[in-house]
Amino acid sequence: MENFAKIGVAALFLYGPHLWCHWRKEDPSRYGLRWTWPRGASRDLILALLVTLIPLTFLALHWPGQTLPRHPDLGTVWRWALSGGTAAIIEETFYRGWIQSLLRRRLSPHCAVALTSLVFAASHLILFPYPIFLATFFPGLVMGWLRERHGSIAPGTLYHGLGNLWAIWFFPSPF
Repeated sequence: MENFAKIGVAALFLYGPHLWCHWRKEDPSRYGLRWTWPRGASRDLILALLVTLIPLTFLALHWPGQTLPRHPDLGTVWRWALSGGTAAIIEETFYRGWIQSLLRRRLSPHCAVALTSLVFAASHLILFPYPIFLATFFPGLVMGWLRERHGSIAPGTLYHGLGNLWAIWFFPSPF
């Protein structure tokens, strides 16, 4: 039953924003729900990865009580990579595509990005009730910035997926 609930939430997060647009007769591109790769997105993605993952890797390697990087077997890497990529698509569609766009109608871009990132981080506590998962607020800011800057969820989704891939080896585990 628990897996059924997770699949239901994932379906709602992925398809809900598209249904919203259909019912309201709105163009999904207003919500960044087009998989476009705007000019400059590659440069910004690389910059965001360098600015965030290099310092985070250094921090992770010196995290108390952890031996990082991990050395998972190839099967584990494959499963976690698929799971992380799927989560990136679903979460970016919902949070940066839909929530951030709705907030942006009433708030400044900075406030919409920050509030969306806060909701994104808080939602991680539902699945992982450990305070360290609130740190997802910070990559949420980067993904929100990419969405705001490029009008598409594609750059933030790739950033999210690559961040999830990085986490396989370097995210300090509270478990």
